[in-house]
Amino acid sequence: MTLVNFRDPAVLADPEGRRVRRGVLHRSAQPFPSDNGPIVEQLRTAGIRTIVDLRGAAEADDVDWAGARADGVEVVAARIQPTGPALEAAMRAMTTDAELGAFYLLMAESAPGAVRLAVEAAARPGGVLLHCAAGKDRTGLLIGLLLHLLGVPAAEIVADYARTTEALPQIFEGLSERNRNALNDYHAGSLVVPRPLLEAPAGAMTAFLELVDTRYGGAEAFLTHCGVDATTVEAFRTKAAASGVTA
Repeated sequence: MTLVNFRDPAVLADPEGRRVRRGVLHRSAQPFPSDNGPIVEQLRTAGIRTIVDLRGAAEADDVDWAGARADGVEVVAARIQPTGPALEAAMRAMTTDAELGAFYLLMAESAPGAVRLAVEAAARPGGVLLHCAAGKDRTGLLIGLLLHLLGVPAAEIVADYARTTEALPQIFEGLSERNRNALNDYHAGSLVVPRPLLEAPAGAMTAFLELVDTRYGGAEAFLTHCGVDATTVEAFRTKAAASGVTA
């Protein structure tokens, strides 16, 4: 079994190759249940040399990427914990797609060190894979920021994000097998998941990008706020920008 929701976001977000080099960034869900021969081959074929694991410590397992590590791939833990009083309050109150977008910004703001680590890893040589559990929320916001940094129009970033909708049945099946206890709690009524979190609504990414622009003045300013230095931003642009594009 290969990685679910695996793709190069440049294919949909920049189909004409005007702003993003192909093969630089990839995204996916976590491996279900852990990596194996086909997944290792998938990573090798895509030229992936670094994996950025955005899951919280309680979600990750050392065996998840054992095969990739044995194949020489470095795994960087950039933990964005989807919990805490402010995030839990926002989740309880969430009813709209725009509120999911605001939740994304709150997650990123709550973990500036993880955002910095993820961008630093994305600037390394070779292909980079970013993933969380579903490859939708934390992965979506990081990919969104990186594409925004390269000047990809918001509509194209949103289109790539929304494509995860196609993979949601597989994602939920994999998550249910891995997290059966949590799923039982959900069905018992002790865990309430807001409707937007169960989808990949275009409005959520639209709202997230708008908030980054209005509150911080764009992706670069927000990443600077998170501690990403100018050298890292330039290294990422040099690596990821299509030929002739500098911003």
